[in-house]
Amino acid sequence: MGLAFFVCARIGAAEKDPVVADLARWTAEQAWQWYKRQPWLVGVNYLPSTACNTTEFWQAESFDEATIDRELGWAEGLGFNTCRVFVQYLVWKHDPEGLKKRLDRFLSIADRHKISTAVVLFDDCSFGDPPIREPYLGKQKDPIPGMIAPSWTPSPGLSKVVDRSEWPDLKRYVTDVVGTLANDRRVVLWDLYNEPGNSGMGNQSLPLVEASFSWAREVRPSQPLTVSVWNGSLADLNRRQIELSDVVSFHAYTDFQGMKAAIATYKAHGRPVVCTEWMARLQGSRFDTELPLFRREGVGCYSWGLVNGRMQCQFPWWSKRGSPEPKVWFHDIFRRDGTPYDPAEIEAIRKVTGVGVGR
Repeated sequence: MGLAFFVCARIGAAEKDPVVADLARWTAEQAWQWYKRQPWLVGVNYLPSTACNTTEFWQAESFDEATIDRELGWAEGLGFNTCRVFVQYLVWKHDPEGLKKRLDRFLSIADRHKISTAVVLFDDCSFGDPPIREPYLGKQKDPIPGMIAPSWTPSPGLSKVVDRSEWPDLKRYVTDVVGTLANDRRVVLWDLYNEPGNSGMGNQSLPLVEASFSWAREVRPSQPLTVSVWNGSLADLNRRQIELSDVVSFHAYTDFQGMKAAIATYKAHGRPVVCTEWMARLQGSRFDTELPLFRREGVGCYSWGLVNGRMQCQFPWWSKRGSPEPKVWFHDIFRRDGTPYDPAEIEAIRKVTGVGVGR
């Protein structure tokens, strides 16, 4: 989840890099051919309300098919046709076949609800008080009251990002998961690395970003690869992310004018554009204005948060331990019982997606 939004500076000319120079990025024409075969991608970043982080989402003892099925049914009812999910490296390392089996079950449930899946493999975000910098197996820490995502852990863990002795396993993770699903129509795209450089990592994450593209391309997926620009101050990372991505993707927690500016910036690269994270009410985001904008511009979009739960996404990024629940939620659309946070938002979403109009 982005902690800020900046429109990145002008991207410089592509540079050769020994890690990726011999592996082909899609041409712009190939990217557009793929994009024209897709519906307008409109969906949500999804974590079950019963999971506080990606380990709780994917490990065997807490993988919650019933909740996933119910909640993705609510997403389908909004007219959402895609979701973005984060996978945890540590769960794969502990139980690779089990993780892939559960990922297949998730894809099947989503597909039954006419929802495709964008899969995220790595993530530098760490939250909590203090922030949790490494994932761990077993029972996860219960959320700290008053804070957003206080049990969230990175993937693979910030120490492994810079420890090259761990990279052979990281490569096996990427090639195993991507290779297994390389021709699976249920996977719409691979978002290889969420917010590289977050949690104070900065350019330390750049080598793993480059390696992730190289490893994924070795198994020749039929789906595009991307890593989303999320912070304009990380100029080196931003430049390489866009140079390496088949389709350009970005995060923008901003108001209507900020979103218009962001879309124009990223469209200038001449490739399909997808906003993989947006929608924070206290940042000025609105479903009734931004969703029509995305549709008019032909830009795919994934709002943050579906059902309020153990992630506690009603709280803003700056909320402190013990804070009372805000009157205006930061993220999320539904309460756990399926009632909407704001019925007017439900109608605004359905108006744009065309679900239930005229009933």
